[in-house]
Amino acid sequence: MKPHLVASTALTLLFGPLCTAADENIKVDALKQNNPDLASIPNLSGSVVTSLEQFSCNPDTPRHVEAKKKLDKSMAIGWGNWNAQHPRHRLLDALYGYRRYHERQKAEVDRFEGLYKHVSRAQKSVSLPCSNMNKVTRTSSLLLKKNQELCDVIVENAMNFYGINEEELQRHISAAQSSGRLADKISVSQALKHYVRDWTEEGESERKETFACLVATLQGLFPVRDDESPVKVLVPGSGLGRLGHDIARLGGFEVTVNEWSMYMNIAYRFIEANRAQNTHSFHPFIDGWSHHATESDMIRELTFPDTSLDSTSVVLTEGDFTTVFNDKTGYYDIIVTYFFIDTARNLMSYLDTIKKYLDTEESCGPLTFEGRTIRSMEAVYGFNNKALTKSAYNAQFWVARRSMKP
Repeated sequence: MKPHLVASTALTLLFGPLCTAADENIKVDALKQNNPDLASIPNLSGSVVTSLEQFSCNPDTPRHVEAKKKLDKSMAIGWGNWNAQHPRHRLLDALYGYRRYHERQKAEVDRFEGLYKHVSRAQKSVSLPCSNMNKVTRTSSLLLKKNQELCDVIVENAMNFYGINEEELQRHISAAQSSGRLADKISVSQALKHYVRDWTEEGESERKETFACLVATLQGLFPVRDDESPVKVLVPGSGLGRLGHDIARLGGFEVTVNEWSMYMNIAYRFIEANRAQNTHSFHPFIDGWSHHATESDMIRELTFPDTSLDSTSVVLTEGDFTTVFNDKTGYYDIIVTYFFIDTARNLMSYLDTIKKYLDTEESCGPLTFEGRTIRSMEAVYGFNNKALTKSAYNAQFWVARRSMKP
């Protein structure tokens, strides 16, 4: 059971499993001698420069102000028990990960340089000459540094937004390093690759079928809408928020997105603070050497966001979906889930939570499934449409109506 939707007036679009981390197995044999020489690649120094001066102020609608007050309360050190699951602790862990992106990814480049030294001269002449390997590793190191520049600005924006000073972050990093805890490179890499899926032109290949299905269904369920009394939509497991923004663009919807991962949240806060189209660039595939047809595919640069954002139209509420909206019982008209349901440790808890949050005062009529044809579509994920591999689900999509029973 993959994609889905639930309802009462109250509907929930439930779509598919969680995207998994990109393949971390880096293999030198992905680089073939007949690929384009890296020296022939156009000047790599032309990346878009990002600075906080480009940012507009954070959105300050009443809904955003309310969400920020709630967030600040949960982020306070004195709120709840201070442990690894505390929101502030998870935030500091994520900042640590972004700060150490280059260091953690460069270690893999260094490891392969070391392995290459043990390849015989005859083998090198067949696979990858030493001069080409040196170009690959030098270019990889350069582009990892460019990605680190993006990570640094993401961290700077997050520290401003959440009120974290440098001293606090350094204390956290020092404590983590003293205990032997490395920065999480996989979560950072995955969050950056979500920029590809959600906010680049290239990511349209993954969005176009499934997003269009969800959006068209919403329009069919609510053909008449009013901005003065909008349909209240909740999108849990929102990642970097593109689906929520696409729904908001339809008009007449009050959209709230929800995400637990702080790696995702600080990446979203960065793009939320910037309204301009294609003002940032990075090299999202340089931290994995597997499944590339050419070096140019591996090192290619992408820009984001591919469209300007109206940050006032969508509110991000951070935290655990099953508890963070306890003050919103019966509030939402529709809950849209996409690559979310399979993240549940207890599926029934998710379904109970969905039922609790949905409005019970109206009815859109009975939804019956008996005798209906099961609908499914290919839901692709993997972030790289030029890769030699492809990951996809034959995903089912459905609309369910909230029971009026308690």
